[in-house]
Amino acid sequence: MLPYEEMTSPERELWDAFPEGRQVDLRAGTPSEDDPADGAGWGPERTLRAAVVTALARGANAAPPGAAAALRIVGARITGHLDLAGADIGHLLRFDGCWFEEAPSFYGAATRTIGIVDCQVPGLDATLAAIEGSLTLERSVLRGTLSLMRARIAGELQLGGAQLSASNGWALFAGGLVMEGGFFCRRGFVAHGGIRLLGAQLPGGLFMEGARLENPDGPALLADNAVAQTLVFSEGFTAEGTVRLRGAQVADQLTFDGAHLNGEGVSLDCTRMQAGDLRFTPAAPPPGAVDLRGAHVAVLHDDESSWPGVVRLQGFGYASLQSEEDGPRGSDVTRRVAWIRREPGYAPQPYEQLASWYRQVGHEDDARKVLLAKQRHRRSTLHPVGRVWGHLLDALVGYGYRPWLAGVWIMALAALGMVVFGGQSPKPAQPGQGPPFNALVYTLDLLIPIGGLGQRTAWYWPEGSPAQWLSYALIAAGWLLTTAVVAGVSRSLNKN
Repeated sequence: MLPYEEMTSPERELWDAFPEGRQVDLRAGTPSEDDPADGAGWGPERTLRAAVVTALARGANAAPPGAAAALRIVGARITGHLDLAGADIGHLLRFDGCWFEEAPSFYGAATRTIGIVDCQVPGLDATLAAIEGSLTLERSVLRGTLSLMRARIAGELQLGGAQLSASNGWALFAGGLVMEGGFFCRRGFVAHGGIRLLGAQLPGGLFMEGARLENPDGPALLADNAVAQTLVFSEGFTAEGTVRLRGAQVADQLTFDGAHLNGEGVSLDCTRMQAGDLRFTPAAPPPGAVDLRGAHVAVLHDDESSWPGVVRLQGFGYASLQSEEDGPRGSDVTRRVAWIRREPGYAPQPYEQLASWYRQVGHEDDARKVLLAKQRHRRSTLHPVGRVWGHLLDALVGYGYRPWLAGVWIMALAALGMVVFGGQSPKPAQPGQGPPFNALVYTLDLLIPIGGLGQRTAWYWPEGSPAQWLSYALIAAGWLLTTAVVAGVSRSLNKN
């Protein structure tokens, strides 16, 4: 520690003010001269050596009984390394409009509230720090990584208007961060580099309205396995890079309302995530994929223009769908099926999930439409014989989800039989016996393969006549219709 006699005038002023918590203001008084961006050129009248600041922060010049010591510095140029690693600091630290020559270190420190506001700082290391108050870096410019790995903050973390940038790719490195208050990155927050929040505990929520994250060559936000009450990425939030929330648990709301997700390849990765409400209504469809595999949400809010060309939905579960256009019904079933078809390849679970939800809200017809769309999609994956049989099932009974189609076919074939058979005279199998010929009943008797109405065995047509060939065709059609009805309805009943 420097002797008092060797301190400069501003350092002595700070030394004397500290025990009483008085603010030391070294500003020149004009905005152009007090801009921290130009702090490297400030003269000795505004310079504080980090050794003096460190000594006071670590307990030098203790406050007299009844006084509340605090370190309050405004408009200073702080040279050297502010090293508070492992320190036990029982008072407020507040820096406003200051310029730091080196990155301060609070590694493993136990401290109260720290405020570094409107400052120019070459990074900050608070790894493993325990802050029994708030950490405020509002409107500050950090030209290196902000490290909060496994730190614990009892109050709020305020980064509103701050600008972070780092050459190593991580502007904020905060894996295992434990917050008791809220985490706020509002009002112009910009990060040139990724935000790393692996396994972070955020019971007060993460709020990034209007924030901008730029890391196009990697994750813009990496919050795998984070636990939060609320995650808010809205009101113009922009991510140049992937937003990754794998395995995250969000108790209340996760919102992307009005967001710009510009990551290439995968814009949003929410695999295995769990959330209460997911509001996915970005300002425009992302250019990359949205991955929801294995995720579960209570309510999904979206609109028709929310989704990109690729949406991975295998294993995605939800209790309710709410569309901005159609309210609680969730949107037209045709659009919902088109949403599922954005899944690369064929996956049955998204169809089953959607059909289950339509049944839950009482729309059985829509559920059948979804399951029919599922069979049609599946058909494209079958071998040629399977595809042919699938087309027949679809045309005849709609895979069992439209059994009324069989009645339509029977009516059409019955009408054809009446026209053809009604204009000709068949021969009796046993002259003078059997019922009189009736073209309609005869046609129905041919179409019904089981039992009989007495017409098919009582009458026959001359060999090689058109009527004989039609009768054979109707018998074959009857068996085909019956097989299709049994196969399709059995499939439908088994699934239900």
